[in-house]
Amino acid sequence: MESIINLLFQARILKEIPRSGFHFLGSGRESVAEHCFAVTFIGYVMAEMVAEADAKKLISMCLVHDLAEARIGDLNYVQKKYVIADEKKAVEDTVRGLPFGSSLSSLIQEFNENLTLEAQLAHDADQIALILDLKNLSDIGYGLSNKWLPPVLKRLTTDTGRILAEKIMNVKQDSWWISDYSD
Repeated sequence: MESIINLLFQARILKEIPRSGFHFLGSGRESVAEHCFAVTFIGYVMAEMVAEADAKKLISMCLVHDLAEARIGDLNYVQKKYVIADEKKAVEDTVRGLPFGSSLSSLIQEFNENLTLEAQLAHDADQIALILDLKNLSDIGYGLSNKWLPPVLKRLTTDTGRILAEKIMNVKQDSWWISDYSD
């Protein structure tokens, strides 16, 4: 039971770890846990859109895809050029002693290998979470985010991811509520 409680504390620390890429953008911020929630919710939506996807696997993969960052931190694009994190060891240390450790480790490995439909959708969900953040910043007038959007959009590999991204780019961030706004 202690290993399970330690896992819960490890997952909880993700609320305290900031995503580091926003420093380069100059605006926006979120914790790794906030990011994982967004990715997981997007994964849920994708699972509803893609009938052949294993919904539990996709949602679970989205939930745990950055769990190792509790041990290695969130390395951004620049840091990854200079720092080599041992994510495999971080995952091994995380799952040691867990009765479901092999299941957790397999999910993370499958995500990293990116060969299955669920892994590809999870990767796209990860990118769509960033696209939503960048589009939100763009819509509120932060123009630098428009520089970041094209390369992120190019990372999408599934039809579902590309369809969602195209629609995101054509909808204002406040349209979900402002259309019904009245005094």
